[in-house]
Amino acid sequence: METWMETITPYLTTYGLRVAAAILILIAGRLFANIAKRIVRKLLVRAKVEPSITTFATSLIHIIIIIVAVLAAISKFGIETTSLVAILGAATFAVGFALKDSLSNFASGVLTLVMRPYRVGDSIDVAGVRGTVKEIRLFVTVMATGDNVQILVPNARIYDGIIRNFSVNSNRRIDLVVGIGYDSSIKTARNLLEKILSEDERILKDPAPFIGVAELADSSVNFVVRPWVKRQDHWATKCDLTERIKLAFDEHGIEMPYPQRTIHMAEKTV
Repeated sequence: METWMETITPYLTTYGLRVAAAILILIAGRLFANIAKRIVRKLLVRAKVEPSITTFATSLIHIIIIIVAVLAAISKFGIETTSLVAILGAATFAVGFALKDSLSNFASGVLTLVMRPYRVGDSIDVAGVRGTVKEIRLFVTVMATGDNVQILVPNARIYDGIIRNFSVNSNRRIDLVVGIGYDSSIKTARNLLEKILSEDERILKDPAPFIGVAELADSSVNFVVRPWVKRQDHWATKCDLTERIKLAFDEHGIEMPYPQRTIHMAEKTV
């Protein structure tokens, strides 16, 4: 018995110390991970970072610290951790390649939350879809169209294309093209257009509205009418102006031509 104890005592001493050191490393690593997680969370909350990014960043830091602590604890037993790191890196690469589309959406979502090219409540046109932003997630942006249909747009598609945000600037310009017949008076039409714009209180004085003859088309003289309004008045004012211009032109005999086709029939001779 004494011989057996003398034989195993060195092993118990050596490996016992290694086990104790590994346990201490794991405990210290977990404590450090929790402390780092709380510190990062406070900093991100103070910086008013989006909650979804805050949760992801703190969780990622916690996991990285735990992995480092586990590798350090394993190394205490004489196990080479270089090969484990290489295997872990290869596995991470394989998973990343398999989920490249999802990761692309995720990266675009993070950029969206950080750069904020649009916010919840904005009216935007992205990826061929126009609507109001209801929610910005890490992988998709939730939108509602004008007829209240929910659409989920992958964030990668948004960042690969052009983003049109109609809610950023306070003023917007209305672009109208009004055609009159060649037999109608340009002066009368211009006076009517100026009168209609001046009577609408929603139209801004600065920038001043623009009215000009833009084109002598095949069947009409085309005016461009470009008044400025507040963003929230854009569509209502545009619809009202279109209606009032048509009624005013009809009242004053200003012809608004429409496409016509004249067909000449040749007489058939026997």
